[in-house]
Amino acid sequence: MVLETISKIIKVQLPAYLKKLPLPETIGGFARLTVSEWLRLLPLLGILALLGYLTIRPFLPKKKKQRDSLINLKIQKENPKVVNEIDIEDLKSTNVCYCRCWRSKTFPVCDKSHIKHNELTGDNVGPLILKKKIL
Repeated sequence: MVLETISKIIKVQLPAYLKKLPLPETIGGFARLTVSEWLRLLPLLGILALLGYLTIRPFLPKKKKQRDSLINLKIQKENPKVVNEIDIEDLKSTNVCYCRCWRSKTFPVCDKSHIKHNELTGDNVGPLILKKKIL
């Protein structure tokens, strides 16, 4: 049923529609078209424009999804400079990772937000890892 309807549209209605379009024989003929004739051409011109765009779209340059050029977008913005001081002697575990991408929800400790940041921006930032020597 559905295929019969599609077949009828393609074989009967589309050719009938195209035959009724006011397509001039020359380029100058477009200048002599009336407003109503231009309105009848709009659906066809819209479809042709869409097909043209879809054809060239894979060759258009990709836009990066980076929000802006700032690195720190939200952490301690009220301070002129963000400084976190941690004494190495106070480390409770042998390995601690600190954020360098400024996207961590647990800043200054890394929560691996740099992975998503790197995917979105093409950056290669990773955490600062401090290792405590066990004596």
